[in-house]
Amino acid sequence: MSSVGVLRCVSRSIRVKQSFKCLRLLPASLTDTQGCIHGERPLSTSSTPGYDVCIVGGGIIGMATARELILRHPNLKFIVVEKENVLAAHQSGHNSGVIHAGIYYQPGSLKAKLCVEGLKLAYQYCDENNIPYKKCGKLIVALNPEQAARLDGLYQRGLENNVPGLKLIGPDEIREREPYCMGLKAIDSPNTGIVDWGEVTRSYGKNFKDMGGEITLGAEVNGFRMAKESPVDSDEGLKYPVTVTTTKGPIRCKYAVTCGGLQSDRLAEMSGRSPVPRIVPFRGEYLLLKPEKNYLVNGNIYPVPDPRFPFLGVHFTPRIDGSVWLGPNAVLAFKREGYTYTDISPSDLFDALTFSGLRKLVFKHFSYGVGEMYRGLNIAAQVNILRKFVPDLKLSDVTRGPAGVRAQALDTDGNLVDDFVFDVGKTGISSRVLHVRNAPSPAATSSLAIAKMVADNIENTFEL
Repeated sequence: MSSVGVLRCVSRSIRVKQSFKCLRLLPASLTDTQGCIHGERPLSTSSTPGYDVCIVGGGIIGMATARELILRHPNLKFIVVEKENVLAAHQSGHNSGVIHAGIYYQPGSLKAKLCVEGLKLAYQYCDENNIPYKKCGKLIVALNPEQAARLDGLYQRGLENNVPGLKLIGPDEIREREPYCMGLKAIDSPNTGIVDWGEVTRSYGKNFKDMGGEITLGAEVNGFRMAKESPVDSDEGLKYPVTVTTTKGPIRCKYAVTCGGLQSDRLAEMSGRSPVPRIVPFRGEYLLLKPEKNYLVNGNIYPVPDPRFPFLGVHFTPRIDGSVWLGPNAVLAFKREGYTYTDISPSDLFDALTFSGLRKLVFKHFSYGVGEMYRGLNIAAQVNILRKFVPDLKLSDVTRGPAGVRAQALDTDGNLVDDFVFDVGKTGISSRVLHVRNAPSPAATSSLAIAKMVADNIENTFEL
């Protein structure tokens, strides 16, 4: 997806390695507090085990980070807490399943480097852990001369990013790759693939547990606080100064790391940090190609991104289970974890609509947003766009399919935050909790590479 802006640099930065220069680090002075508890419950910390690091969030970034940390520090104690009863319950299990090659991103950027590295690591990991995947490739198709000119620039960007195997092809070669696809010119990316990222996340979790890590499911975090003073003849409060309160009881630890996805801003606020960048949920709705029509698509077919709009646009995506998804659009979700129009949370909706950043984004892209909502409600309108690429596609060939919700970070100016954002304070509880506020797309492809970066950041921030 394209971005209409990135979060401005801020004044304070944590000492990190040279490769972290383009990370955005929120200033510690914004909202430091000595402790902030939401939904506090009576604690009995003396009877609970202690951990070196508690990782909050059982999505792909949380589990990849936990796995990387225990690989580096096998003698330390780690625990992952996840509010749902399964890993990869939301973004990590509700996505297109594409293994991206790294074509779209600014040359030299961290996103480009992490994606190219992440693709190699992802294929290697799947091979080593017997996770099925398919290198079905991708065509980014230009339909007219204007798009073809932008495609040439995109191709050069991919080459600068060292994306392997890229080539420009014409109409005849497009038809060789995709017999039912029409186009003037295309980028052929043969190393783009597909996988079930939910299965990958669960595999990370199995690796983590096999190495001695603990995972607690169904435990929603509702606060962070500094531990009370130790009882007489005990140093437990000094040894494990952080208490993470959850719906399944308190967890004592030295440090905490949050990888909360759709809840990342709220987790940050729990330790006294700023609510910005704010998470605004955007639902992506897919159509499903009927099985007897799957022959229309061999690999991924993508449009040329339009820089005027904040999101990528609809595409054709084969799945590892043999199905083919068409889409998605991008509409405001009425609930942070709401996958249909009837999933409504008044508090989530109020939170989104009262945020100035969302109002500014809507103002800048009002007609685009109306069009996205219209195409979400009117399947025929969505099919008409898809038919520009595959003319043989008919309305009768599709049904409504699944949906996912993207945790889109926004700043107060209405810009989509397209940078990595880490947030930690200077004093009190906030100095012992590192928040991964934003890990932008393609986070799943880049997950193992991102985990290395997060682990480096943790080691530079805390004393492990």
